Amino acid sequence: MNRSALFAAATAVATTTALGLTSATTATGAPTAAPVPSPAAAVARAKAAVSDNLAALKAGTADAFAVRDVIVDKSGATHVRMDRTIGGLKVLGGDVVVHQDAAGAFKSASITLTRSANVDRTPKVSIATATGKALAKGQKAEGKPALVIEARKGAPRLAYLVTTTGTQADGTPSHITTTIDAVTGAKLISEQHIETATGDGQSLYSGTVPIDTTPATGGFTLTDPVRGNGATGDANNKTESILCQLFGFGCIVPTKFNDADNHWGNGTNADRASAAVDAHYGAATTFDYYKNTHGRNGIFNNGKGVPSRVHYGTNYVNAFWDGKQMTYGDGDNVVAGPLVSIDVAGHEMSHGVTSATANLTYSGESGGLNEATSDIFGTLVEFYSNNASDPGDYYIGEEIMKDRPALRFMDKPSKDGKSVDCWSSGVGNLDVHYSSGVANHFVYLLAEGTGAKVFGGLQHNSTTCNGSTLQGIGRDKVGKIWYRALTVYMTTSTNYAQARTATLNAASDLYGANSPERAAVAAAWTGVSVN
Repeated sequence: MNRSALFAAATAVATTTALGLTSATTATGAPTAAPVPSPAAAVARAKAAVSDNLAALKAGTADAFAVRDVIVDKSGATHVRMDRTIGGLKVLGGDVVVHQDAAGAFKSASITLTRSANVDRTPKVSIATATGKALAKGQKAEGKPALVIEARKGAPRLAYLVTTTGTQADGTPSHITTTIDAVTGAKLISEQHIETATGDGQSLYSGTVPIDTTPATGGFTLTDPVRGNGATGDANNKTESILCQLFGFGCIVPTKFNDADNHWGNGTNADRASAAVDAHYGAATTFDYYKNTHGRNGIFNNGKGVPSRVHYGTNYVNAFWDGKQMTYGDGDNVVAGPLVSIDVAGHEMSHGVTSATANLTYSGESGGLNEATSDIFGTLVEFYSNNASDPGDYYIGEEIMKDRPALRFMDKPSKDGKSVDCWSSGVGNLDVHYSSGVANHFVYLLAEGTGAKVFGGLQHNSTTCNGSTLQGIGRDKVGKIWYRALTVYMTTSTNYAQARTATLNAASDLYGANSPERAAVAAAWTGVSVN
C-alpha cells in the first residue's frame, strides 16, 4: 500500500485495448449471450490465458502469477489482476491485468513491462550495505531486507527491498520502502507509505449531520454498524512511538467517544466530539459514495469499515492513511484548523482504494496519479454529500485552510504556486502533490470544460495548455471513467501516457468506442499536453 501526505513535507507504453462485446452462436446461427462467468471461473480462464500468452505478458516459464483481484462485467467480460514473481522473487512493476471477453477469449493485458524481468538473481551487495544506503536520518530499519526484482523504472534489476520507519519532520509517522540495486548498490526507488493530506452531530465544517452509532453501556459509541463497524476514536493528542513504528507495539489506543443521548458535539473545538463528528460523517459518506456509485463495498471491497482517529499530536497540520486507518490532526489554527473536512476524509480513504486496486507506486508519474486519484475522489465525495454547509467545488481543503483559500485547485493547479497545469518530461521529478496537477486539471476539464464557472460559491476558471475550448461531460461520468481505469487498467507503474490509454479504454467500455465521452477524454488529455 502507498502512503502520502495531503501536505507535501515509468516510461513503458501500456498495451491495453478496449474490450469487445462477444456472443455465442446457436446451431441455427442466431446469437445468444454467453453466460456470465463466476469469479472462480474467471480466475481459471485467466490462468489458462497466461500460459497461452506468455509473450504478450513479457513472461517466460520462470514467471509465476498470483491473483489479487477479479472484476466481472455485466457483459461477462472479465479482468483479473495478478502479481508476478520470478524464481520466488516478487517483481515490482510486473503486475498485470488479463482482459477476456464473455466467451473467455484473451483480448489484451494491462502491463507496464516492456521486456522480460528474468534477470540474474545472484546479489553482489550485502544486506548490511543495502540497508545502510536506504537509511535516512532519524530512520530505523524494520525487518530483514528482501530480494526482489525492481521493474517499475528502467531495465529490470535484482534489488533489495528495504523497509525503514521513523517520524517525519512535522510529526507524521514515516514508513518508507526503498529498493537498492543488489549488484551495483545504487538507490533506485523510495516510496513513503504514510498517505496524508492535511446519531446526529454538530460538526466543525458540515453543520448538523446524521451519523450512525452503536448502543453501549450508558449511551452510545461512535461505531458505525451500517458500514462495517468503522469506529472513530480520540488519539488524545498523542503521536506514535518509535516502538510502535518499529515493532507494532506500544501504539496509541484511541479512547472511545461516548455520548449519553446520541447528540454529538457542539460545532466548536471546545467539544472534542465535534471533530469526531466530521471524521465519522466523512468516513460514512465516502463509504456510501463508493458503494452507491461504483458498487464497491468499503475500501477493501469486503464490507468492513476502517477506524478513524482524531486529535492526533499537538498543532499537527496533517492527516494520513497508514494502510489500516485514517488519522487527523487538529492543525495549528495558523496554517490550518482540524483536518477533518469531507474532501480530506474522501482523499484519505481513496488512498486505501488505490492501494487495494492499482496500487500506484508513490513516486514519479505514478505517484502523481496516486495523489490525484485521492483529490479526484475526495472532490467527488464532497459533491456526493450535497451538504449545504460545505457544498461541492474543485478546491481541495478549502474548509480547513487558514493561510490561503485552499490547499490545491483542480481548475488551475498552478494557483497554489507549485503544482503544474500541463505535462512535460520533467513532471515525474516533482513532488507527487505537485505532479498530481496534470491529472487534476484533466479531470476538471473533462467534467466541466473551459471558461469561468462558480461551484460552491467559489470562482473557477480553467484553460487548456493548447488553447482549445472544451465542453465537459459531467463529473458523474468522469468519476465512473476514472474508477474503471483505476480498477481495471492501471497498474503499479502507470504513467501519464498510460493513464490516457487506461481512461480511453474505460470510456470505450462504458460509453462506446465511438462515443462523445471517449472523444472528450482524448481532447481533455491533449488539453493538458498528454498525447
